[in-house]
Order: sequence, then structure tokens, then C-alpha cells
Amino acid sequence: MKVLVTGSNGQLGRSLNDCLQDKNRTSFLFKTSNELDITNEYQLKRFFENNKLDYVVNCAAYTNVELAEEEEEKCFLVNATAVKYLAEQCLLHDVILIHISTDYVFDGNKQTPYEETDATNPLNSYGRSKLKGEELIDSILNKYFIIRTSWLYSKDHGNNFFKFVINSLESEKEISILDNQFGSPTNSENLAEVILKIVYTNNKNYGLYHYTNLGITNWYEYAKAIAKIHYPEKTHLIIPTSDYPTKAKRANYTKLDTEKIIKTLSITIPNWFESLKN
Repeated sequence: MKVLVTGSNGQLGRSLNDCLQDKNRTSFLFKTSNELDITNEYQLKRFFENNKLDYVVNCAAYTNVELAEEEEEKCFLVNATAVKYLAEQCLLHDVILIHISTDYVFDGNKQTPYEETDATNPLNSYGRSKLKGEELIDSILNKYFIIRTSWLYSKDHGNNFFKFVINSLESEKEISILDNQFGSPTNSENLAEVILKIVYTNNKNYGLYHYTNLGITNWYEYAKAIAKIHYPEKTHLIIPTSDYPTKAKRANYTKLDTEKIIKTLSITIPNWFESLKN
């Protein structure tokens, strides 16, 4: 079995690499955007022709939510057009696509956990681009897994909220954190293990899924939890606020319902706080 991982230098791609235990069983090709540019249709076509693949795990994405408001064309190129190129090659070569999406496809008006069947209504360019990517996959492929996740973090890789809080505390900086946006932090290693389970078990229950760690919190309480675990003497540096100006409009509630993926894959999901401690 051969598995291509795109965007392999990001936190999820690197977490996948960290979680690999049986490297002899499955051959993983980890490609950064410099090594394989998925926005280049010709380069992608040649790669598929020269490599017999069974799975593609698409971790490549434009994820700067704020900058996406200014670079909407670039954002859609990576999150939608390039995803279309991937889906077309997967169809042509009978490859299963595992694609990572986001809670940003929702507007937050529901106030109860979002299920996969709920109506989408993204509020910003990033969310619209990710939804477009989902729609393109669904229009082209039958053999796919789209996994929406939220508040993804890694202690070792990438730029994320967890590392921002840690760096701020280490620098003795007081930081104001929003207390009116609710969702679920997701440990990238937990998500990586779920992706690997899909691959290793050759699961055929294709479709759209939600995966986050269990429980719900807001950004302020999440930051306080990080401080309590790592720098309990510095929790006073975390200040709550309900007014933080941003270019991109954000939903106040994007908790995702994970029952479908729990039942389909027969998995247990750790609570966000327990995963954060571990």
C-alpha cells in the first residue's frame, strides 16, 4: 500500500509522521508544498502517473484566516482549485482521498453541536474556500473521507494557539483572549491516529465526518487550561475579553458532533482537557 501525504510540513502532516509505527507495512510519501505543488495541475498529473497510490491524505491548506480576507484568490486556489485537481487525479487512478476540512463552514447560529447533515453557511473567505473544496470532492469522487475538525494544535509542530499561549507566558506577556467563542480544541496527534486507522483498516465507509476532542470550551478557558498545566504561576497573564477586532468574521459557536465517526470507526475520543494534559 502506498499513501501520499500532501502538505507534510504542517502540524498534521508532521503528526502523522510521528504516529507511524509500522513503516514496513505501508509506504508513506510525505511531500511538502515545495516538493509537490498541488496547485500545479501538470505537476500533480505527472506525480500520479509515476506513483501508484492507494490513498492521498491532503493536509495541504491555506489556513491564515485573517490574511485570506486580503488574499481570497490565493486561498481559493489552495483550498478549492487544488483540491479539485487532487480529486480528479484520484478518480482517474482509483485512489481514496482523505481530506481535512474545518468547522469554519458553519455560522454558529445553531447553538447545539453541528452534525454532518447540518446546513453550512461560512462567514469568511477561509470558510468559503474550504466548503468549496468539500463540494468539489463530492461532485467528483465517491471514494473519499472528508474530516472536519476544529482548533487544531500540536505541542511540537506548526504555528497554533497552544504555542502562542506558551510563548506569551514564557515572555511574561499579558494576553487578552476571547471568552465568547465556543468550540473544541483538537490534538493533532489524536486526529492523525484516526486517519491512520482509516488507512490501516482499509475502511470503506466513505463520506463526511466530524472529528474533534470531546467537550466544549472557549478560547479564554482553553488558554487558562494551558497556563494551569504548564505555568500555573502565570495564569494571571490570561485576560478575558469579548471584543477583539479581526478582519475575518468568526462564528461564536462551532462545536462539532462526533457521534458518526465514533460509531463508524469504533473509536474512543479523549476529552480536550485530558488530551491537553497528556
